[in-house]
Amino acid sequence: MTGIDGRWWRGAVMYQIYPRSFLDTNGDGIGDLKGVAAKLDHVKSLGVDGVWLSPFFKSPMRDFGYDVSDYRAVDPMFGTLDDFTALLKAAHERNLKVVIDQVWSHTSSDHAWFEESRQDRANDKADWYVWADPKPDGSPPNNWQAWFGGPAWTWEPRRRQYFLHNFLPTQPQLNYHSDAVRAAIIDVARFWLQLGVDGFRLDVANYYVHDAQLRDNPPSGDPAPALPRNMQLHQFNANQPETLGFVAKLRELLNGHGDNMTVGELAPGSYGLMHDYTRGQGRLHTAYSFDFLGAWPGVEKIAIILRQWREGPDDGWPSWAFSNHDVTRVTTRWGEAIGATAPRAAPLFMALLMCLRGTIFLYQGEELGLPEGEVPFDRLQDPWGIAGWPATKGRDGCRTPMPWKDEVTAGFTRAKDAWLPVDARQRVLAVEKQEKLAESMLHTTRQLIALRKAQGALLSGASEVIEATGDLLVFDRVLEGERARCLFNLGPSATSKSFDRRPDLLWSADALFVGKDLVLEPYSAAILKLS
Repeated sequence: MTGIDGRWWRGAVMYQIYPRSFLDTNGDGIGDLKGVAAKLDHVKSLGVDGVWLSPFFKSPMRDFGYDVSDYRAVDPMFGTLDDFTALLKAAHERNLKVVIDQVWSHTSSDHAWFEESRQDRANDKADWYVWADPKPDGSPPNNWQAWFGGPAWTWEPRRRQYFLHNFLPTQPQLNYHSDAVRAAIIDVARFWLQLGVDGFRLDVANYYVHDAQLRDNPPSGDPAPALPRNMQLHQFNANQPETLGFVAKLRELLNGHGDNMTVGELAPGSYGLMHDYTRGQGRLHTAYSFDFLGAWPGVEKIAIILRQWREGPDDGWPSWAFSNHDVTRVTTRWGEAIGATAPRAAPLFMALLMCLRGTIFLYQGEELGLPEGEVPFDRLQDPWGIAGWPATKGRDGCRTPMPWKDEVTAGFTRAKDAWLPVDARQRVLAVEKQEKLAESMLHTTRQLIALRKAQGALLSGASEVIEATGDLLVFDRVLEGERARCLFNLGPSATSKSFDRRPDLLWSADALFVGKDLVLEPYSAAILKLS
């Protein structure tokens, strides 16, 4: 098992599985836990250290599992709790860790806790959610805006109050100022730890606690906001200092349950917030933000992010992802921005990801170089996409079924159709097809993960940016005299770098030595061993 200083998760590569879209075993067109278990050999073959499972808990699925109605139950759509324990056992037999999503910022409005809380102001769970009186004119308590558009408040006539929801109105916000709420969530964590999970991915972990005074958020000054939420800085409905107090209690619980980890999603976040939530020994083990999950940042911005991450023993540990279930796939999102086709973009970005210092999260299908899937309006499922069409297509394009075979339903389901359509451009990149090729993105992914594990500098070394000009990014990973140089030509013109002494070429994509000159073709990469 990969690891640094005896901690398996430091430097690990984790594979994110979105169960709805991984493999359907019962023929209903929706992926399930048995499907995940059936494909663990594929996951293991990549060389990764474990999996992160997106939510499979009981839910009305208005936000596809990120609206939980029972934290301890498996939704029948995905199977049973026995199916999960069988999956956990099968993963552990393959020496794969299992980290599960936990959505603790909010619940579904169908959760029994909320059903009780909304009845009146005097019940046992009256303060388990964030309730507030209207302003004298009847308008919401403040100006907070929800992620999916519109005010973050909805009126409840039974209580004659508004309740807070940072996302959909059917996702009411838990009140972490309540001792009972914090204790209940800790009990949920204990339940899954005792079942044997290896840790948690914490959805929007910086949104747990709200400002008790409900002060207005200040304007952001964004000149071209895509949504009302972009018009303000989320100073008071997120990133509250009390959140770290709860995180410390959670870390204490995990410390008593073996070698586990927590990885926090900090939305939208930044490298500064990642530092705050991971430094020291009493916060999250690691965290990721949206620095690399948005638009193409450019070479200089990438260098700034890498340089800003402090590397002292108490400075925390970063995690990085280029794609996940919420954003356009990186081969499309960044590839189109820099003018690279998917076949050129996929190995380039995979190499960059695998050379970063931190824990890596690899989204299902990235190992195949999948482009974003096309989903027509009449097949959209994502409420964000439906509401925002055509300005935004939502998140369905990154959630289309995993292509296992080059056939109509991609070997994903035996049903006539899947819950989301199979894109033909993805189907031709199917696992079965790539396995048979001498060279493919699948084989490239395995090579890069293996190289990361084999080279101590790539796994755990310090990171030093050497050059970040134009389209060229060069940084070194350094460990105890071992130095790996990572070079990326992220533009349409060839370039070259000269060396006094020709170093060992560990890996390359469209880069080669001519004498002592390394020639980097457009959209190419090379990893060298300097010492």
